[in-house]
Amino acid sequence: MTRDELIGRTRQLIDEGDRLQGNPSLDGLRTWLQLSDDLLSRAWGSMDRYHLSWLQVGRPTSIVRGRPMEPDEAAAYVREVAAAKSAVLRMSLDAVDRLAMPFVGETRTTEGA
Repeated sequence: MTRDELIGRTRQLIDEGDRLQGNPSLDGLRTWLQLSDDLLSRAWGSMDRYHLSWLQVGRPTSIVRGRPMEPDEAAAYVREVAAAKSAVLRMSLDAVDRLAMPFVGETRTTEGA
C-alpha cells in the first residue's frame, strides 16, 4: 500500500465514522470497525502496537447486561464507539500525513521516494 492510498482510505473511514455518528447503525458499526481495524493493522502492525487506548474502544461507559439494548441505547453506543475510533483514525492520519512516519510495509512511488 502506498502512503497516498493509506491517507485516502483513512480519510474515507473517518468520513464513514462521522456518518455513523449522525445515523447510528449497529450493523454499520460492525462493518466499519472491521474495515478500520484491518487498515490500522495493515498500516501499523498489531493492535497493541498502533494504539493501546484502542483496547478501550467499543466498551460502553454504561454497560447493558442481560438484555438487548433499547434503540436509544444502541444509538448512543454506536455514537460513542464511532467517535472514539474516529479519534484513533485521525491520530493515524496525522502520523502518516503530517508527521511522515513510516508504516509497516510501506511502498513509495518514485515521486515520493
